[in-house]
Amino acid sequence: MRNGFTGCSRSQRDGSGCWSCHNLLWKWQKREFLGKNDITLNIKETGAFMKILHLNAGNETGGGMVHILSLLKGINEKELILGLFEDGIFAKKAKELGIRTVTFSQSSRYDISILFKLKKFIKDEKIDIIHTHGARANLFGYIIRLMTGVTWATTVHSDPRNDFLGRGIIGRMFTCLNMAVLKKPDHYFAVSDRFKDMLREFNVKGNKITVIYNGIDFDFSTKCKISREDLKLQAEEFVLLMVARFDPVKRHELAIAAFEQAMGASKEKIRLLFVGEGPERKRIEALVKDRNLENDVLFMGQQEEVAPFFQLADITLLTSKTESFPLVLLESSREGTPAITTDVGGVRDMIPDNSYGFIVGETPDSIAAAIQEAICLKARGQLKTIGKKFRNYTSQRYSVQSFADSVYNAYKLFVH
Repeated sequence: MRNGFTGCSRSQRDGSGCWSCHNLLWKWQKREFLGKNDITLNIKETGAFMKILHLNAGNETGGGMVHILSLLKGINEKELILGLFEDGIFAKKAKELGIRTVTFSQSSRYDISILFKLKKFIKDEKIDIIHTHGARANLFGYIIRLMTGVTWATTVHSDPRNDFLGRGIIGRMFTCLNMAVLKKPDHYFAVSDRFKDMLREFNVKGNKITVIYNGIDFDFSTKCKISREDLKLQAEEFVLLMVARFDPVKRHELAIAAFEQAMGASKEKIRLLFVGEGPERKRIEALVKDRNLENDVLFMGQQEEVAPFFQLADITLLTSKTESFPLVLLESSREGTPAITTDVGGVRDMIPDNSYGFIVGETPDSIAAAIQEAICLKARGQLKTIGKKFRNYTSQRYSVQSFADSVYNAYKLFVH
């Protein structure tokens, strides 16, 4: 282990990656099919339509999916195309929204034959910009840019140093490669000021970074209705909701520790709902069983509609190690449900002080204390007031239209 990172000769902290990963990228550049004369910046005259291809692995079901769908629907231009590497909920929802969606299917996530399909598609469709989201899309975006000369932008949704957390040597290798690739885009969208600062630490020039704040449709109203009675929850119970994929970075075990501590200190009946799926689910279920909390912690699985769960909950819980600008908090605010969250990403932009919600330390004690305070506020009839104030604040600042406009205006600046 060198500089705290197995397999890398240089620290990831400055985004430099390791020699072997840079060597791998260099070899890609030397491949004959790339074409030395293909690498030119594709620039259109001012006023012309831009054709933009958004690329994602397609296995997103949470905030990343909502971000991309909100953006494409918000811009609402015929020249926007969504390219995915897998079929699933993401592709289904995109098509339902009328977004032109193309699946470049892979036999496995290591199948690089789709690069030639992507190259042909970009040339046939005369794509001006590829806009990538996520590590796999970033890698392919980098290679495609070399193959075609298309302008490449990426949105940084998460801290790349934590994208493969807890996945052993393979995860460390992918982290190293991702960090090396992430130094290559023509332009970056950072979803919070903290993420812009992070990119600057990786030696990305400030004029290549645009800060955009996530936005959602605050006029959206779900047709799906789920009541507490449907879930066998009592009206008087205090219900905590955590909507997050089961991944080490989300720290479900921290939520459980805080919940258990709050249970022991409260006279009220408390329940915790987990909505989501992921590789850590079985481990978290085993932890709940070991702690004899099976009747208190409910696993709801993946849900296409999460709004009904926010509506029936008293508090949304976010215990992440790192976030960008968590859409789950905007979704919670839309339903008037206040949140208890760790101080990550851009949460202070959504919760400026404790009259809008609870920003807490990363310990069970701190989170449990906030849960207890929220229980007391509910008993006094004041928790809903915080939820309404939370909604009013976010709806005025983080609409889907302002989000989409800021991205589209940035496209025009760095392409023209």
